[in-house]
Amino acid sequence: MNGGLLLTVIAMTSLWPPWPFGRDRERTPDPTGTIKDLESAEIAVDTTAPIDGGEAKAMESYRLFLDLASDDPLLQAEAMRRLADLQLEAGEVAELQRNLQSLGGNLGGTIDLYERLLESYPDYAKNDLVLYQLARAYEAGGDNERALATLDRLVTDFPGTPHFAEAHFRRGETLFVEQRYAEAENAYARVLAGGPDAPFAEQSMYKLGWSLFKQLRHEESIDPFMALLDRKLLMSDGGAEPDPAAVYTAMGRAEQELIDDTLRVASISFSYLNGPESISEYFNSHGSRAYAYIVYTNLGDLYLDQERYQDAADAYEAFVELEPQHAMAPLLQAEVAEAYKQGGFADLVLEAKRNFVELYGPGSPYWSKFTFEQQPEVAARLKTNLTDLAAYHHALAQDSRDPAEYATAARWYQSYLQSFPDDVEAPRTNFLLSEVLFESGNFGDAAFEYERTAYAYPFHEHSSEAGYAALLAYTEHEKTLTGGTQAEWHRAGLESALRFAAAYPEHEEAAAVQTNAAEKLFALRDFARARDVGLAVVGRAPPPKPELLRTAWTVVAHAEFDLENFAAAETAYTTLTTLVPADDPERPEITERIASSIYKQGEQAKLAGDTNGAVEHFLRVGRFAPSSPIRATAEYDAAAALVQAGDWSRAAGVLEQFRASYPDHELADDVTASLAVAYVETGQGVRAAAEFERIAESDGSDDVKKEALWRAAELYETAAQNPAAIAALTRYVERYPSPVATSIEARQRLVVLAEASGDVRARTQWMQSIVDADARAGSERTDRTRYLAAYAQLTLAQPTRDAFRGARLVAPLQDSLKIKRERMELALAAYTKAADYGIAEVTTAATYEIAELYNQLSRDLFESERPAELSDEELSQYDILLEEQAFPFEEEAIEVHEVNAARTREGIYDKWVVKSLDALAELLPVRYAKQEIGERFVSAIR
Repeated sequence: MNGGLLLTVIAMTSLWPPWPFGRDRERTPDPTGTIKDLESAEIAVDTTAPIDGGEAKAMESYRLFLDLASDDPLLQAEAMRRLADLQLEAGEVAELQRNLQSLGGNLGGTIDLYERLLESYPDYAKNDLVLYQLARAYEAGGDNERALATLDRLVTDFPGTPHFAEAHFRRGETLFVEQRYAEAENAYARVLAGGPDAPFAEQSMYKLGWSLFKQLRHEESIDPFMALLDRKLLMSDGGAEPDPAAVYTAMGRAEQELIDDTLRVASISFSYLNGPESISEYFNSHGSRAYAYIVYTNLGDLYLDQERYQDAADAYEAFVELEPQHAMAPLLQAEVAEAYKQGGFADLVLEAKRNFVELYGPGSPYWSKFTFEQQPEVAARLKTNLTDLAAYHHALAQDSRDPAEYATAARWYQSYLQSFPDDVEAPRTNFLLSEVLFESGNFGDAAFEYERTAYAYPFHEHSSEAGYAALLAYTEHEKTLTGGTQAEWHRAGLESALRFAAAYPEHEEAAAVQTNAAEKLFALRDFARARDVGLAVVGRAPPPKPELLRTAWTVVAHAEFDLENFAAAETAYTTLTTLVPADDPERPEITERIASSIYKQGEQAKLAGDTNGAVEHFLRVGRFAPSSPIRATAEYDAAAALVQAGDWSRAAGVLEQFRASYPDHELADDVTASLAVAYVETGQGVRAAAEFERIAESDGSDDVKKEALWRAAELYETAAQNPAAIAALTRYVERYPSPVATSIEARQRLVVLAEASGDVRARTQWMQSIVDADARAGSERTDRTRYLAAYAQLTLAQPTRDAFRGARLVAPLQDSLKIKRERMELALAAYTKAADYGIAEVTTAATYEIAELYNQLSRDLFESERPAELSDEELSQYDILLEEQAFPFEEEAIEVHEVNAARTREGIYDKWVVKSLDALAELLPVRYAKQEIGERFVSAIR
């Protein structure tokens, strides 16, 4: 077996324990114990299997190797080192087994072996490991000076050794024990220079702080202590800021003791400086920490132990000033009061409690971040402080009657309720708040708080008392108000009274309060609720006092009446009569109210279509109250209901009787109108017309009278009473020229009636009146008025036409022709005026007549009488002259007829157009007298 392979096999049996931190530190494998020099050798070795006597066998193997491989310096140095390591390990185990008794000498030759190795092989690559193990050996042998010197040599000669941090830490520990604090400080600092993840970093932070503390460098000692607290208390796996208290709780006992000691010595350092001011300065310059409150708390507790109460309070309060919204800030603020309490400073305790609730009372920014459920301890402190402050100031207010003290007490009570509305003490606190407000004259707010005390909580000892007290507060406050504000407050007090009566019906004042509320509701015209409350009063058991019953029934009756529940009102008023003596001044009014209730029932039945019921109620008024002022109205309405039901005969009888009984009644005109309708419906047209004429002559409105006169004329006309109809229509035209359209319609009816009567003069007169009225109509002119005026004008033109036709042309021709032409001009003007209305059928008729006037004149000229003294030749010449004079008139007739005929292109084809076409066929037969070929043409198409 060669030397390298032998060394490898021996290595497999070796153990490489590290140098422990302290005697009780757990041993862990040394990461430098693996040999990778023979990477090509693939040897599977179970390193986990225990080997009996492994260490002794390994040492023996190394000794054997040293004898066999003495010619290889490198392997011999490696074997020497490993043999020394095994001897050192074996020596430490034995030392532990002998309770750290000295091994004596040099640990069985281990130290000699290391020193010989260093001396014999000064260039050995692993001499840093040799020095490291040699220092261990010196320490194990109790030779701290040599151990320290060896470590100094290690860090000086091998600054890159993996054991650099541990070596410096070992140096620091040794120096610290020897109270060489400055040197220890430097050693610990060298460890920390390797970064936060360097080996022994936590232990070095702690011991560096202590080294500085021991040198009285208190301000400098803070940094390493805080660094250690950061490392231990701010650890977080999830990235979120950890809860230091939770982290501390999860630690083992040893770690907790480390934290406790760190906080204790840090607090001492801060106390030697400027106390809490120094803490705040540190956090302000270095940034606050989640565990800052613990630092302040420890300093405060330190001061308390020293009975420095003001300093303790200042320490607690300093954190509040630094982070007022921190979750733990209220608890430190609460500790301020506790510190003063321990010191016996009563005034400062009160002030501290006040500061607490002002900082952490309801509505403060703190409670926008947290809830009572999240911070139960803070909530408990707040509750206690609020209660203490409110009770203190309430007592002062009752003694001094000072408004300011009342206001302060009220403020603390309100803060309590705002913070703890569901607390078991909330009802009592709310009642005390109400009392404070009432005692101070703040009746409006007192009413509100009394109500809340009475109704916002489950029943408690002050419930009913508070409910009734609220009514007193409402009354007192209402006295101070005016206008709309007072009205609103009055309504609110009323609602409170109703609530009280409903919630506490057994209270001795409940019935009176309820009755008073019913009256007030009625006064406010809240009739439905007034009725309901009144019924509640009369329905109480046992019944209330008689005077309360009378008032309640009065409210019920009036309310039912105003709600139009008239049957219920009649019942209520009737019941009321049993509570009101016959000689009571109010008795007649009640009777009249009953009559009104009956009458109103009749009106309701009428609206519902129950005519028989309506009539019965209306007539019942007279039977129940014959002297009632509403009796006449009721009987008239009974007749009207009969009219509406179509019972015309009975209705007429009732109306006629009413007119006879009340000839001057204000409803007389209505009776006339109703009679008119009744007569119309029963076919008594003439009697109905007479009633309408009565209306037309009454003092009613013009519209009513105008309509009545028109209706009378219609009825007379329908009954063939033409003279009466003509008289009525004539009066209508005279009295009501406007609106023009209706007035012209009346004239047209007069034209028809005159024609029916054969009164040509009247007919002509009314047609001319139609034409004149339409001409004056202006903006009231309508298509209908123009139509009637056009036809009237067309008719009025006929006499002028007939006069023209009747004028004969006799010799001497010039004299008769002059008369003829004058009459023709009149006829032409009349027909032209008719055509100008633009009414198609009138225009075509007028056009035809105008054409025929020209045609007639042409014919009449041909047919005129010839002078008797003319010879045959002269007569012939005369005829030629007549023909020349007549021809233009014939041409004019043709042109006018052609104008009429052309209207067919406009879709106008009435009898006058046809007549013009016929005339043209006679006048121009070549052009117009043609046979229709339509049928033959259609056949050809087929």
